[in-house]
Amino acid sequence: MSTRASARDLVKVYGQGDTRVRALDGVDVDLDSAHLTAIMGPSGSGKSTLMHCMAGLDSATSGTVVVDGQDISRMSQRRLTALRRTRIGFVFQSYNLVPTLTAEENITLPLDIARKPVDREWFDEVVGAVGLADRLHHRPAELSGGQQQRVACARALVSRPSVVFADEPTGNLDSHSSGEVLAFLRRSVDELGQTVVMVTHDPRAASYAHRVLFLADGRIAGDLAAPSQQDVLDALGALT
Repeated sequence: MSTRASARDLVKVYGQGDTRVRALDGVDVDLDSAHLTAIMGPSGSGKSTLMHCMAGLDSATSGTVVVDGQDISRMSQRRLTALRRTRIGFVFQSYNLVPTLTAEENITLPLDIARKPVDREWFDEVVGAVGLADRLHHRPAELSGGQQQRVACARALVSRPSVVFADEPTGNLDSHSSGEVLAFLRRSVDELGQTVVMVTHDPRAASYAHRVLFLADGRIAGDLAAPSQQDVLDALGALT
């Protein structure tokens, strides 16, 4: 099985002196291609820090991060920006849609910024998978929260990134909308071959993953394959 992203001896330190916090403490991890991997852990465990460092949104204090065969920990800011634009997709809790653009325009925005043509066949496949074909001409204010987040998911996929990082993607959604988004993320892996890494605090969300990594005190503290919701709850209980 191929690895889409990996970290070796990853350390992230915030602050100095009495306020010094070691958010990541020598993390080694491999994230498999065409898998949905969930990252969980108690508040302050380092799960969001790990994702931000692996996505190139934050720089590690030491260690290496490799995404799609490229060592991003040694990249210039210019090269890193180009990589994030073309090879890494992002889905955030707050949707981050442009209110004046339609759903279709929001989905194609990364390609428009990069001045790349839209592959209409792939666009149609992604839109079909996310179930928004009849909402493409609606603006965000005319969409439900679940629909807005599915637009954000489609936007993350449309440039065919090597990996999509999702930070609490269902944190602002009700249970029905959460189920829609999670089902789509899993389907994007199973049917479209996408690689997705999702930070979540929700055991139900984690149960959609092929694999769940648990962090505690900045270190990997557990690793579950094909977990049920109860498996996740039991593992979290063992960490606290």
